[in-house]
Amino acid sequence: MRRAASGMAVEVRPYADEDESKALELLRRTLGEGPVGERSPEFFRWKHIANPFGRSFMLVAELDGQIVGLRAFMRWRFRAGEESFRAVSAVDTATHPDFQGKGIFSQLTRAALDHVRGEAEFVYNTPNEKSLPGYLKMGWEKVATVPISVRVVRPAHFLGGIRSPRGSLHSHHEPPSIHADRAADLLSAGPALASLVEEDASSDRRLKTERDVKYLAWRYQAVPRLDYRAVSKWRGDQLRGVAIFRVRARARLWEATVTELLVPAGDRATARTLLGEVRRSVRVDHLTCHFPSGSTAARAARRRGFVRSPRGVTFVVNSLGKDLHPDPRSFGSWALSLGDLEVF
Repeated sequence: MRRAASGMAVEVRPYADEDESKALELLRRTLGEGPVGERSPEFFRWKHIANPFGRSFMLVAELDGQIVGLRAFMRWRFRAGEESFRAVSAVDTATHPDFQGKGIFSQLTRAALDHVRGEAEFVYNTPNEKSLPGYLKMGWEKVATVPISVRVVRPAHFLGGIRSPRGSLHSHHEPPSIHADRAADLLSAGPALASLVEEDASSDRRLKTERDVKYLAWRYQAVPRLDYRAVSKWRGDQLRGVAIFRVRARARLWEATVTELLVPAGDRATARTLLGEVRRSVRVDHLTCHFPSGSTAARAARRRGFVRSPRGVTFVVNSLGKDLHPDPRSFGSWALSLGDLEVF
């Protein structure tokens, strides 16, 4: 389709595989190398092509053979009790600097929404302060600023780090050693892991990612350049709990981000044990997590000394005009983890 943008004849069309190199160059130019440090073809394909929930729906804006805009909706599935919900996450939005402010973002977004209305129940994402107004103008609603919980491990160093000027000094320092198995090793647990995931999935009637072993393998094993680790608790041949985390630099500080904590409902002892194992496995300045309010994991985190940070993650939803139950526009309908909120 060809549409005018401030006097320009811009063609908005579906992304094709041969657009990959141009799309990556646009993302690098507008968004930098990203949280993993590189806009590689391997990571792009993992994210948008190999996703077990389906290939991302992507549109490009093209002008005279040049890709000047990209809009990607990453497919996702959530479950609430026995009901499954199709969703898409609005990610990888880019407009060439020479063409910003000319309506390309709006064109791409409207066209993408028109397409996914019949394929998804809602759209969600975690915009930054700069992009939030544009989303609100186009029909998204702010659900919440999702609170992030922090456990400070090295208080003096932590306070010094957050009071220092912004900017990473870790480029000249080796990351801390991690004494925990790679998540890939745990994901070979097969039936034991499948049983634990199934038990965890049935413990909450709120919206949560539709997890299974295939999803976990894609999310934490197949992902390029991100070193996820795992600690586990066994009782004989029965897997009783799993915590998945990764270590990353936060300006002058080292952080362990706990992305998943899977335990049977009510087993706070195992949850506390696993959070303690994460703490002991690596010398970082602090740990972060977010678990659903009232959950076994959230109660265990409080007992382990996690407190609410003054900052959080902005979470927005576009329900596409549908009347859904539970309502994704209400934060009380959600059972999110940091694994759902990480931005790539």
